[in-house]
Amino acid sequence: MENSGRLLGMDIEADIIEFKVPNENNKTLFVWDILPTLSEAFIYESICGVFSGFGALYLVKVCQNAAVAEPGFYAIVKYYSSAQASKAQRTTDGKSLFQESPVKVRLCTRQNPAFASETKALSNPKCQELANRYLGFNGWSSKIITLQDLSGGDGACTGAETQALTLKYGCIVELTFPQHCLSCRGTGVAEESFQSHPDHLELCLTRGKLQKRAKDKALVDAFRNVLLVLLSNGKVAVECRFDPDQVLPVEDLQGLIKVNDISWSQCAGAGEEDFLSDLSLNASHWS
Repeated sequence: MENSGRLLGMDIEADIIEFKVPNENNKTLFVWDILPTLSEAFIYESICGVFSGFGALYLVKVCQNAAVAEPGFYAIVKYYSSAQASKAQRTTDGKSLFQESPVKVRLCTRQNPAFASETKALSNPKCQELANRYLGFNGWSSKIITLQDLSGGDGACTGAETQALTLKYGCIVELTFPQHCLSCRGTGVAEESFQSHPDHLELCLTRGKLQKRAKDKALVDAFRNVLLVLLSNGKVAVECRFDPDQVLPVEDLQGLIKVNDISWSQCAGAGEEDFLSDLSLNASHWS
């Protein structure tokens, strides 16, 4: 998807931001020639302070120069928007910024092909951070439509053997953008298996953890349907993509949510932010 353009022939430029990890090289800046006399903590804070003025930052990383290079540091700055990255590069290149000598600021020109087409959702904290940056704390809200126990078995003992216990929770979350009169929904499922039957305390703690994880995944999934449109006049518009096959918006009824078997795909470095694949959700009624 293009990150910038004009709205329906109008003389208003728009920059589109998606709630996904920015992998494109035109959203990444390198800051070179940072003096070795500065501390990494000072450099990090200074980089954040300078470059966040051009737009929301996904990543700031400070690194020491390679042993074969002159002593000093360089920094990696990653934006959600290519237009904001380009403007930051043009404005800051060759300026002193936070030190006595000027720094070099360059757009990334090399990219690993393995990551070029990869689309990875943001983490829950990153989604909220991005939404708060452009919409404000009162510009959006979320609520749980349903949170249900989808565990297939109760882990009861059969004869001398104990069945493996699997806990599974499913959640549907609705995002609302009151100033734009829009809303969208997302789904999340979290599960965990035990080879032996856990005690009551462990069971309660695991249930709470899975409920939170399912809610977080549903919120992330909902944000994946949201586009932020940054207009050149300073205003922000919101667009929501809706997939009728994912969630059927039947209101004021009671029923069940049926979730097919899930195949999990672990993303490197994602930890508990696992991503849901092959989720087939038939929500005939809401509770």
